[in-house]
Amino acid sequence: VDIISGCPPIYVIPSIDHPLFADFRDADNWLDPREAVIALETGGEAKAYPLQVLMFHEIVNDVIGAVPVAVTFCPLCNASIVFDRRVQGTVLDFGTTGRLRKSDLVMYDRQAESWWQQFTGTGIVGEHAGVRLVQIPSQVVAYADFKAAHPAGRVLSRDTGHTRPYGRNPYRGYDQVGQNPFLFHDPVDTRLPAMERVLGVSIGGRHRVYPFSALDSRPVINDVFLERPIVVFTKVGMLSPLDEEKITASRAIPAAVAFSRELGGKVLHFELRDGRIRDRETGSEWNTFGRAVAGALKGRQLARLQGGVHFAFAWLSFVPDSEIYRPQSAATR
Repeated sequence: VDIISGCPPIYVIPSIDHPLFADFRDADNWLDPREAVIALETGGEAKAYPLQVLMFHEIVNDVIGAVPVAVTFCPLCNASIVFDRRVQGTVLDFGTTGRLRKSDLVMYDRQAESWWQQFTGTGIVGEHAGVRLVQIPSQVVAYADFKAAHPAGRVLSRDTGHTRPYGRNPYRGYDQVGQNPFLFHDPVDTRLPAMERVLGVSIGGRHRVYPFSALDSRPVINDVFLERPIVVFTKVGMLSPLDEEKITASRAIPAAVAFSRELGGKVLHFELRDGRIRDRETGSEWNTFGRAVAGALKGRQLARLQGGVHFAFAWLSFVPDSEIYRPQSAATR
């Protein structure tokens, strides 16, 4: 296994094992409304994990809605992924090994001391080699959008027990298209710029990526993948956590997520009208979490598709058989 040392040893990037959470009134004092958070909703609970905190810890071992989860972020791959921590009846606690594979975080569990690939959630060394963690749907959104969608939500606190320069980006300028990936020694897939963000979607063992360059002017895309009607929602205005040294000075980037367009046995078609997402069938209004917030379908929820937003080099390295979405291939039916 092609594992290399990426930083100082274990514990130098400490996982958060006893996370504390703040209400919005407290978080508003230090978290800009435009900053990126990992939004997670499970079992009636909603939590936001700011990337300005994850930047220095990379893993949060938490429990939400009675489900033990590992909330993970690899800055080098721009990979924000949440996993169920239960494996063969045991709840695992994860930490960082300080090593990388394909520029991606290699985690370890403290119970069996197996090593795990963050991007795929697969055990790569030790007792759990070949075991795959169950991924839990999540999405990266602006803090303000999380607040609007989850008024009873909570935010991971900066009170972590560690002294870190939260709000600072140690990878200044890293996500500029044209940059080279850090500590990535494989050939780069030339179909897309290495550092372009892509939304990856996986259905039935097949994969499609939506480059952000194709999403910039298309806030709503009705598409069909493997005969499944899907929709991609894109919203601009979230701050990149990997641009300027001070995150609040960074440029705005889109947030993107994909859902099934099938609901209650019917296929919906979405469009942007007067700045609001509506379905053509009922005129109901939807937010970027795939929930109807007004109209005949108010309260209904679209099924989020497996995948996430990553740098192109990382997604195409781990999922090389992915097809690339081209705007002219968009389905209209």
